[in-house]
Amino acid sequence: MEIELLNEKAVLLPQKALWLKSKKTLLMADLHFGKINHFRKSGIPVPARANDKNTEALIALLQTTKADRVIFLGDLFHSHYNEEWEVVGQIRKHFVNCAFELVLGNHDILSELQYDRNNLKVYLNELREGNLILTHEPMTDVPEGSYNLSGHLHPGVQLRGTGRQAVTLPCFYFGKNQGILPAFGSFTGLARIQPKKEDRIFVIADDKIIAYTNA
Repeated sequence: MEIELLNEKAVLLPQKALWLKSKKTLLMADLHFGKINHFRKSGIPVPARANDKNTEALIALLQTTKADRVIFLGDLFHSHYNEEWEVVGQIRKHFVNCAFELVLGNHDILSELQYDRNNLKVYLNELREGNLILTHEPMTDVPEGSYNLSGHLHPGVQLRGTGRQAVTLPCFYFGKNQGILPAFGSFTGLARIQPKKEDRIFVIADDKIIAYTNA
């Protein structure tokens, strides 16, 4: 699914990432690597397989797009250091021709040393790419002539079927001057949004992107 954001062509990917064609850049938010290990250390019986799912999805995207850059819009890692950070490092070392960059999110609390040793460029609050302003949390005020892309909210929208059937699915949300990416991580949960009539919503269902009609 291809859309346009202030004359910038962007492709929405069912893997819950956004591809900036002209820049050969992948954008994704809220991977939350290490979250499953964090829960398991606390005695919560979370299946370890979800770790592999996140890793495989990221590697597959990097291989298929051959991206020059990947920019994480916050919450790349969930909490304090655990062994899952070494998996991120191995991915980084394998894709040596791709720049890895991170706009820090509220969960990104690793030491500067950890980012440096994996050659990960870090931005404190925002990263500007032409007319796009990349942040973790949605901006309160977006400057005129700019478009803000963020994550943090893990947006989902409720779809209703016949009878009383309903399901909430992850989605891309695009308002007048702000867009919110779905959470890339498979163990993150969803927050239902209430789209306005003029908003553009694209739902991710069965590895497909579906335009949502807000009737």
